[in-house]
Amino acid sequence: MDKKIAVIGAGLGGLSAAARLAHNGFNVEVLEQNSYPGGKASQFIKDGFRFDKGPSLLTMPYVIESLFKDCNENLENYLHLQKLEPVCKYFYSDGTIINAYSDLTKFSDEIWFKTKESRDSLKRFFKYSQNIYDLTADIFLFNNPKSIKTIFNKKSLKTLFQIYKIDPLRTVHKAVSSFFKDKRIIQLFDRYTTYNGSNPFEAPATLNIIPYVEYNPGSFLPVGGIYKIIEALFNLAKKKNVKFHFNSKVDEILIKDRKAVGLKIGNEIKQYDAIISNADVNYTFKKLIKDFKSSESKRYSKLKPSFSGLVFYWAIDGKYDELETHNIIFSQDYKMEFKQLTKEKIIPIDPTIYIYISSKLNQDDAPAGKENWFVMVNAPYNNGQNWQEEIRRTRKTIITKLNYLLNTSIESKIIFEEILSPLDIESQTSSYLGSIYGISSDSRSAAFLRQSNKSKSVKNLYFCGGSAHPGGGIPLVILSGKIVSEIVLKDFSND
Repeated sequence: MDKKIAVIGAGLGGLSAAARLAHNGFNVEVLEQNSYPGGKASQFIKDGFRFDKGPSLLTMPYVIESLFKDCNENLENYLHLQKLEPVCKYFYSDGTIINAYSDLTKFSDEIWFKTKESRDSLKRFFKYSQNIYDLTADIFLFNNPKSIKTIFNKKSLKTLFQIYKIDPLRTVHKAVSSFFKDKRIIQLFDRYTTYNGSNPFEAPATLNIIPYVEYNPGSFLPVGGIYKIIEALFNLAKKKNVKFHFNSKVDEILIKDRKAVGLKIGNEIKQYDAIISNADVNYTFKKLIKDFKSSESKRYSKLKPSFSGLVFYWAIDGKYDELETHNIIFSQDYKMEFKQLTKEKIIPIDPTIYIYISSKLNQDDAPAGKENWFVMVNAPYNNGQNWQEEIRRTRKTIITKLNYLLNTSIESKIIFEEILSPLDIESQTSSYLGSIYGISSDSRSAAFLRQSNKSKSVKNLYFCGGSAHPGGGIPLVILSGKIVSEIVLKDFSND
């Protein structure tokens, strides 16, 4: 099939789409503004320390396995996965520490021993979470929900007749509170909405699907870190003869008669049969389409952005056995934390702190006797805040909390520090207002408002990545590449 496809951006979604389309005979070119692939899932190496810059956990490994299988390749030749146990270690302000195990029997025993919460409550919650997955995954995750083929299959009709089981009318917090009595366990499961930048006190309970996919079949980290996933997809795409152009910032998507026909890159004009934007949807509409405004772009620009994040990358002199690969240090008042994030649009005064230490599992990520700490708090999207002051204040708060938790002076252990703020996320990844996940999911209709993988207003323009359907997170972004490739294949099958 001699059709020329351009993919704007070498993130996970763009790499997924490019590999599949090239495998199916398309002539695919990927244009990336940076000198490396990865997008938000990039890495940096300094003084013997390696850091994953963005995502830090892999769930739904079968999504990556399916990508390689679809391209007649064996994942094990490209990537080796390690299962995490425990999945995460949780620290509470009252001194409670809970290890979240992927083995649900072991996890329920841990919860009962630490909180006296009923073992059955955890089992009932995961059965409920699994029901949401079983009813929604085929429609909303693995396929295009607006396709006639998707809408009128047996599974979709089953979901339609059991719509109440996906729990769209309650909030995540209300639903979680109906299963658990202990506030610490409620806070633990409320947390999962932050995986797509949303507020558990507003987001629909359908998002309670997330815990199920984290614990079944478990959570993983590749040997060599998350960036090995990028390298695996990049090598797969190259094997399928995808052409990559790095340091190639796209200035404009060229539109003629409501049809995408090419790209402007500096002074160069390149013609294509179709354009797939792996860039942020709002960025694509606002910055890359110059002389064509549509109701589609106006509608999307009015939607509330998701959270952003503030990350400190710390090279630590020493090892801390108190910490696991993934750690959460909870705030004392979760409701206040989200109020400050969403209403006041500041980094919370008492933020929940996430610490990811890949060198716990991959020892080559830090020199002997040292650790690489990825320290993150949720942050509002960029709304004109004084980020210099927000960073200074939050850094002080984090260090104070860690000193108390670990009985140490952590600042004296920091060999060097790098920072990623919402402003940096916006400038480095073209994410609108620094939002990590595109639009917020803090409404019942959010799943239907997310940008379709095919533009309604511009022919031969398509979207993938975290801001398009089905959403953010490694597996969903890879699935966005799958879905968009299937749409392109169908659209050009008769040409």
